[in-house]
Amino acid sequence: MFVWPCSVILAEYVWQQRSRFSGSRVVELGAGTSLPGLVAAKVGADVTLTDIAHNTEVLDNIRQVCGLNNVNCTVCFDLEGKGCTLRSIFYTFTSTEIMQVLGLTWGEWDEPIFDLHPDVILGADVLYDSAKFDDLFATITFLLENSPGAVFITTYHNRSGHHLVEFLMVKWGLKCLKLLDGFSFLPSCKAASLQGNIQLVEIALDKEKPKWPSAD
Repeated sequence: MFVWPCSVILAEYVWQQRSRFSGSRVVELGAGTSLPGLVAAKVGADVTLTDIAHNTEVLDNIRQVCGLNNVNCTVCFDLEGKGCTLRSIFYTFTSTEIMQVLGLTWGEWDEPIFDLHPDVILGADVLYDSAKFDDLFATITFLLENSPGAVFITTYHNRSGHHLVEFLMVKWGLKCLKLLDGFSFLPSCKAASLQGNIQLVEIALDKEKPKWPSAD
């Protein structure tokens, strides 16, 4: 499994902000190799790792990553297409850190998403498929509305300029709290092996804007 540069940079940000993450509830979207979420768990966060629902191979890979990093892991698979609960399937490892792995497809409103109340939502390189942008931001906006005061922190390759992210934020009633060059806080020993124009942005609800886009 390949760890993308955006994941390395977001994980480093979590580590440098570890006092902020300790004791917080964290949801990682499109977790994949789950590096940012794993770091959050190691610094004391209550972490839920999510990736495509109904794809047991992806979720099982996440479970294996948890095991290799000695993290307690509860995995929920939607085996019968009826939604899942935390009683569906459990994989447990001996460790002080506990993580939940959950199938969550952007833009789909399955039962488990209503139980998520994160303080922080993480997403590394989730802005890669323009066809999924609205589904992604619908999910982000729902989670932010479901968790007053929550923030979404994402790293992304700045392929077409920050204006695309700005457009999506305005469309979904969100605002930028912080925008950083991803390499500006990365130690040189780590930056040397990475390439790309990577941005980190913190996003929250804009209380002065409509919560949902208009039907137009």
